[in-house]
Parts: sequence; C-alpha cells; structure tokens
Amino acid sequence: MYEDVPAPHPLLLELEQYAQKERAAAVERSVGRLLSTLVHAMQANRILDIGTGFGYATLWMALAQPPLGRIWSFDPNVARTTIARSYLDRAGEAEHVEISNQPALEVLAIFPQHNVDLAFIDAPAPDYDAYLDQCVPLLKRSGLIIFNGVLGRGGLEAFNRRFLEHPQLDATILPMGAGLGIGARIE
Repeated sequence: MYEDVPAPHPLLLELEQYAQKERAAAVERSVGRLLSTLVHAMQANRILDIGTGFGYATLWMALAQPPLGRIWSFDPNVARTTIARSYLDRAGEAEHVEISNQPALEVLAIFPQHNVDLAFIDAPAPDYDAYLDQCVPLLKRSGLIIFNGVLGRGGLEAFNRRFLEHPQLDATILPMGAGLGIGARIE
C-alpha cells in the first residue's frame, strides 16, 4: 500500500527491475524495507546474510547499517554474486560486505564471528533446520534471526513449529511477502 513512500534508493529500484527481467527470485520490497528498519533500529553492524542472490536484501541492509558495519554474505552461485558485488560497489557499500561463494552450511560451523546482531536466511527451505541450529548460537542476546519464505514454500510446517517453540528464541511468523519467521535470542 505504501511501498513507494519514500522511494527506495535508485540502485534498489534498478536491481528490482534487473531481477524481474531475469525472472529471479528476490524478497518483496516490503521485506527489504523491514530489514532496513530493523538494521537501523538495532544499529546492527554484524549481519549474516545467507542466500545473497543478486544482493537485493543485502543492499537494503548494507544501506541501513552503521558506517563501521559488516555483512557476511553466503551464496555458492558466482554468477549471481558477481551481480550483487557490482550493485554493492556502485552503492559504495562493497567494502562493508564480504561475499563468500562457499555453501554457508560448510562455513558456519567454523565461522569465527559471534555476537551477530542479525541473521537473514533466504536459502533452500530444506536447509532451514540446519541454519536454525547453526545460526542461533552465533547471535548475541537480543539478536534477530529472520527466515524468508516460511509460508510460501511447501513442507515447512514442521520447521515453523520448531522455530516458534525454540527455547532460545522469542519467535513469531509474519504474513509478509512469502512469510517471515522472526526470532529474537532470549538466552
């Protein structure tokens, strides 16, 4: 309803058009706005981004993070992340985003960063349980973990129940976009 007010950064608009032209999945603009709002509100400067794609959600978060912020983004698809890097570079945010083309599940077990402010996961749904297990311990207390697409993909009922009942999270699911699972680490 108010997705165009205020207008998104011109590079976000350009990236939206590019993703549509390529028929590539990207989060909805409303989800990007929410990510931006949460990053601003938290002054999140340590962000995990799993499933870079063309970098649309990554760019929303990068533009909102504090000057010394850092995003660690994972996506094994080099062609997609090359596009993401080009947009981040043009936005002046490339030095604040480290993109790894290794599968995140291979790296998270040995990921050296802890006390992460926010983890955003937009990856293959069958891996969501593994991401939950590996990302929650990396969050600081009060840190957020956000899963995209929890209502729009089949077979996530068991995951959603596990997510909502996770003993270390205060979690909810919002009917935004294809469904957002948002959990704050409470212990």
